[in-house]
Amino acid sequence: MTDDSPKIAIVTGAGSGIGRAVAVELAAAGWTVALAGRRPDPLQETASLAPGSFAVPCDVTRPGDVAALFSAVRRRCDRLDLLFNNAGAAGPAVPLEELEYERWRAVVDVNLHGAFLCAQAAFRRMKEQEPRGGRIINNGSVSAHVPRPHSIAYTATKHAVTGLTKSLSLDGRPYRIACGQIDIGNAATDLTNRMRAGILQPNGTTAVEPVIDVADVARTVRHMAELPLEANVQFATVMATTMPYIGRG
Repeated sequence: MTDDSPKIAIVTGAGSGIGRAVAVELAAAGWTVALAGRRPDPLQETASLAPGSFAVPCDVTRPGDVAALFSAVRRRCDRLDLLFNNAGAAGPAVPLEELEYERWRAVVDVNLHGAFLCAQAAFRRMKEQEPRGGRIINNGSVSAHVPRPHSIAYTATKHAVTGLTKSLSLDGRPYRIACGQIDIGNAATDLTNRMRAGILQPNGTTAVEPVIDVADVARTVRHMAELPLEANVQFATVMATTMPYIGRG
């Protein structure tokens, strides 16, 4: 690899929202981006917006799918510089006592098990490649710090992602593998439509919340990704300035 070789990234959950925005931003900066996600058609839509990218359908909750994703990237690219561990699920906003185990498990499978499987595969690749090293950026959430009402599955998994980030960061030190986390508050995607329609607040009221352009998130991820491996943004919080976050807990 030379200094002017294109950098290689895998973005999970690339078919929409934050994943799509990050893939488009990286591609515009000259990265080659592998687009991972469960739905082929949205992945192809992202690919049409991100020149030089390619789609690899993948369900991150399935170990075989994750292995196939990394094998596909290895066949096509001579290294891996970045994993943006973005795929996630919010789960239903229902009272704790009404949350069915299957719905709890579905959120845990994507947000924690999926993130682990992809991080493990990326770690292996980055450890063995020459030159050794790379970067993993986990998509956390402001819910990794303070919860919303009726969000126990999402909040618990995002706290777990923080532990994943810290362990990866520590265990990666001997191998030039850097790991950081971006915690996002109210980026404007399909998943945050309820913020603009009105969402339950801790005091029991419903309020419309401000959102930010998802492109602002994508630029932040790109900044984190393009640092030299000797530097790392361990945690970054990007949020709507006036959202009810500070003081929410």
